[in-house]
Amino acid sequence: MRIFPASSSLMAAMAATVAFAAQGALAGEDHGTKKAWRLFVADHTQPVVRAIDFETGKELGRYNLKGYAALAASASGKTIFATQPDHDITHVIKSGIDFSDHGDHRDLDVSDTALLPVIFEGPRPGHVVPHDDHAVLFYDQGGRADIIDEAALLEGRAEVRSIDTTKPHHGVAVTMGRYVLVSAPDTKAETAPDKLPPRVGLRVVDKDGKQIGEIAKCTDLHGEATSARLVAFGCKEGVLIARPGGIDGPKLQMLPYPADFRKSYTGTLLGGKAMQFFLGNYGEDGVVLIDPDGEEPYRLIELPTRRVDFLLDPATPRNAYILTEDGNLHVLDVIKGEIVRKARIIEPYSKDGHWRNPRPRLAVADGRIAITDPRNSVIRVIDPETLKEIRTIPVEGQPFSIVAVGGSGAAHDHEGDKGHAHDHDDPIYKGYFEDNQVKERPLSDWAGDWQSVYPYLRDGTLDPVMAHKAEQGDKSAGEYRAYYEIGYRTNVERIEINGDTVKFFENGKPLEARYAGDGYEILTYAKGNRGVRFIFKKTGGDEAAPQYIQFSDHKIAPEAADHYHLYWGTDRAALLEEVTNWPTYYPSSLSANEIEREMMAH
Repeated sequence: MRIFPASSSLMAAMAATVAFAAQGALAGEDHGTKKAWRLFVADHTQPVVRAIDFETGKELGRYNLKGYAALAASASGKTIFATQPDHDITHVIKSGIDFSDHGDHRDLDVSDTALLPVIFEGPRPGHVVPHDDHAVLFYDQGGRADIIDEAALLEGRAEVRSIDTTKPHHGVAVTMGRYVLVSAPDTKAETAPDKLPPRVGLRVVDKDGKQIGEIAKCTDLHGEATSARLVAFGCKEGVLIARPGGIDGPKLQMLPYPADFRKSYTGTLLGGKAMQFFLGNYGEDGVVLIDPDGEEPYRLIELPTRRVDFLLDPATPRNAYILTEDGNLHVLDVIKGEIVRKARIIEPYSKDGHWRNPRPRLAVADGRIAITDPRNSVIRVIDPETLKEIRTIPVEGQPFSIVAVGGSGAAHDHEGDKGHAHDHDDPIYKGYFEDNQVKERPLSDWAGDWQSVYPYLRDGTLDPVMAHKAEQGDKSAGEYRAYYEIGYRTNVERIEINGDTVKFFENGKPLEARYAGDGYEILTYAKGNRGVRFIFKKTGGDEAAPQYIQFSDHKIAPEAADHYHLYWGTDRAALLEEVTNWPTYYPSSLSANEIEREMMAH
């Protein structure tokens, strides 16, 4: 095993995550709050999925299916997909958990769970990949993948776009803007009637199904995950990373396994939500942390026995939990890259035997770890700090596959709060304020991991935003797109800000420098409204990093930014004259569709 220093980019993202969590807690104090968590549990042998209230253990619903089901929650958590490959069918369950984002807080609406009337049929449904407002369902023996709109499902109808996968195979498809990343089978391989061909790589196809470029090599492709704007795929040669590439389509980069790693490979991947990183298996008795932008992207953590299941904690982003066959639960600190504690929490479950034998599975709900124990017909609830069992939830039969959906949110009268979601009607936001209202701001107002929106403009993701602006404004959608093409244009696709340090990423390569406050300037625009540039000057770091950076985000006093325009260069005064090019950044944790919705609300 190689010993790695903790990744500086992960450390920076971790600091930003803590800051955002604190802001969310403060925002919630202005409203009444409510909390709801639900577990959805598939039985190992009976064709049934149960919905369970996590707090009380009460069964909220029992849904009879056709056969054994694998479960996957949508990105929003509003729906649960139950694929039944032995019966060529997929059912969808409404979770009854619905969050709506209002900038400084989230509203939570709770309703009954329900089996939705829409079903999907096709030869041997396999991987379900949730992404933004849709999910992609891959049919291993059907030669196609379906992109399914979630909003339509909740209305009781199916809105589907199908992708040709060239030939039946056990594969996967993932959307990236207007493109789809699809596993590629060996179309020349001769296979027995009951066998599927091996995977040899990854294809990129456009919205019309046309392949873009050559197939990227990825032998035995298996396992995928999304983190920030990146998608990772497990291969025999290494991990293949897909990055948004604008109008030219996604860019694919192979990260080969280090030469001094023992011989093995990654076939299951998880993606960080608050930080950009991936966690994958490395054979049966190891896991690997992957930082695609790190100088040394891999950190290998050896396990004492074979892994049964693992997952990332969405609420405590530095924690990953790994259950091994000896019954031990291990807490992996993804920042340190090491196991920080472990304890025996369940009786041993051997990995020998059939791959589908009943074994425990993990979920995280309300800051607790939920572990199915099919042998004893219970779900065990574990405290992640002490690794002590808090309680058990009895479940009839053999509880196996499990997903958790829920959280906390504001509960208040929406009629009295219609104007609260965004402050875009505020005179200050529109650029009308007095000089004495402007206050100095610290660099920490922009702390975090940020992504450029320019690739989303180029790949068409923001076309609905341009159409919306045309409906409200005095230009056509094409004219607005041309205007923002100049405004958003940049080669810096990502920025990290932590303390006094700013990292600029261009094609994944960072430039890093330290900055100190250099005052602010009030600008008057042609329309008569005004804006404030908050200016910071370089005090050290990479020579090529800009001498000055200037932030503009419609705020004029200390307050955490939700997005910003950034100007940078060597001449402080000249930058103040720049009013046509204003590269714009949103949190990297937001998906393309979430950014689109934020912009539509402006």
